[in-house]
Amino acid sequence: MSLSRIALVALVCSLAASQAVGDETGDREKGLQIARASQQRSDGYGSYIAAGKMILRDRAGTSNVREFVARALEMKDDGDRTEIEFATPLDVRGMALLTHAHSARDDDQWLYLPALNRVKRITSSSRSGSFAGSEFSYEDLVGHVVEKNDYEYLRDEPCPGDSSRQCHVNVQIPKAADSGYSRLVGWLDTEDYRAYKVDYFDRRGALIKTMVSSDFRLYKERYWRSHEVLMTNHQTGKSTVMEWQRYDFETPVLAVELESHSLGKN
Repeated sequence: MSLSRIALVALVCSLAASQAVGDETGDREKGLQIARASQQRSDGYGSYIAAGKMILRDRAGTSNVREFVARALEMKDDGDRTEIEFATPLDVRGMALLTHAHSARDDDQWLYLPALNRVKRITSSSRSGSFAGSEFSYEDLVGHVVEKNDYEYLRDEPCPGDSSRQCHVNVQIPKAADSGYSRLVGWLDTEDYRAYKVDYFDRRGALIKTMVSSDFRLYKERYWRSHEVLMTNHQTGKSTVMEWQRYDFETPVLAVELESHSLGKN
């Protein structure tokens, strides 16, 4: 994931493999079991605060670096609440995305725009749009809710980037008609359910993006977090890297804190 030639070869291989995945027939019950097991593995974290960098690269390799702070709060019997707030550079400083994921209804998202001093609600129909010019869409930044997708298990195979581990290859099919994706194909390791790779297919069934996660670190002897996430857009040649610093699970995050950092800014 460094040199352009290596990246190009990897993307071509990814495209071929993903197209082959689309022709397979999956096991739906096992796929759902894997999704539930993955969710259970993450349950109970409470809250966290983390800082990181978002590196945006265009087709020519020119990069734009943004620093951010992320906060998350686990909600009992509902989806999680999360926030990403940019700290630098000055043109995006203070911009914040607040997300309330829900298990039984549409998710809520708001974007605070400091230049206009106003809060913009992200509608369901616009969640496939780019978040702050990155290759991550608003939809990508909503916490995973098992009930909002159908699943199909395909097979087990060596994990991408770590052949010493085995991964479940599991298909996730969004139920929402306004999702930007027809399906996602994920590689989750069979022991810890770390998501090594996800292929995203647009509504026409074409591979549009691939997310590769690496540098996994263990927190509280239970929660694995990737410290580098690369999202590559195959159709535009652009990419975005999210580099995470250490997660803080000890400092409590309150719901009112999330609201005050975003909705309360205006």
